[in-house]
Amino acid sequence: MTMRIARAALLYWAIVFALGFVLGTVRVLAIAPALGSETKAVTLELPVMLLASWAAALKVMRHFAPMDRAARLAAGCLAFGLLMASEAALARLAFGQSLSAWVTSLFVVPGIIGLAGQAAFALMPALAGGRH
Repeated sequence: MTMRIARAALLYWAIVFALGFVLGTVRVLAIAPALGSETKAVTLELPVMLLASWAAALKVMRHFAPMDRAARLAAGCLAFGLLMASEAALARLAFGQSLSAWVTSLFVVPGIIGLAGQAAFALMPALAGGRH
């Protein structure tokens, strides 16, 4: 893997993770309690995060262009790995959740919705990179 792919992945992850951290905080502290449902809150947050991920992927892939589809996919997969590691660390350090409890949370309805969005996040650099 080249440093260029790693730098693209790191920038893409940082942009989306920062926004996700802010929106996730608002979702947990305000939106979910107001709606009375974590599932509804995650469902409202997802389109915002997908749009932000798409915009970030376009910007980052343009910045690092030209990059072939395989390299863009590698950047997206690396960014996904960074995202999952960051979320696991945040769950452990900020919320005192064990790694097994965090993994289990990915397989309930709100977690599945979020995981689907994260999978789309991983693919967006490969899809967005062809637009110059």
